[in-house]
Amino acid sequence: MDIVTGTYSLGPENGRLLVRTTRTGLGAKAGHDLTLEAARWHGEAVVDAADPARSSVTVEVDATSLEVREGIGGVKPLSDSDRGEIVKNIREKVLATARHPTITFRSTRVDGAAEAFRVEGDLTIVGVTRPVTLEGGLLEGRLRGSATVTQSRWGIKPYSALFGALRLSDETGVSFDLALPPSP
Repeated sequence: MDIVTGTYSLGPENGRLLVRTTRTGLGAKAGHDLTLEAARWHGEAVVDAADPARSSVTVEVDATSLEVREGIGGVKPLSDSDRGEIVKNIREKVLATARHPTITFRSTRVDGAAEAFRVEGDLTIVGVTRPVTLEGGLLEGRLRGSATVTQSRWGIKPYSALFGALRLSDETGVSFDLALPPSP
């Protein structure tokens, strides 16, 4: 299956945008590796199948819409209260969503073909813009890909608790899994 030249609308109606965190530190056993999902986001992919370098991608995420989907590990399973506290910390301490409610990505270069592509672009988090590279491909009618975001590059101090004994790793995984939108 190939992607046809055209403009495609992207959003939660055709896929998922996930953030995965891992824990580190002496108290890592107490915490959880988290999977967060953006509930509100939209984007646009402009595809030139003949010349992928003329393609582009933009995505805008409502940073207040991140929800805890899964917590692996830890001394005990995540409760609803834990999930609420995590979301509160993300909004207030990590992403400061009152001042920076949106996360954006704008491609600057696209290489490859549908089966294996690389998208370089500018990612803006907490008002800071840095380059990032996404890698992915089309498999069984789904666009899948990922990138690694090192929080400190955007001035974000990874969350910590227990006087720093439990910390989130600086590197965070971002992935997407999208049903191939209908041809435009």
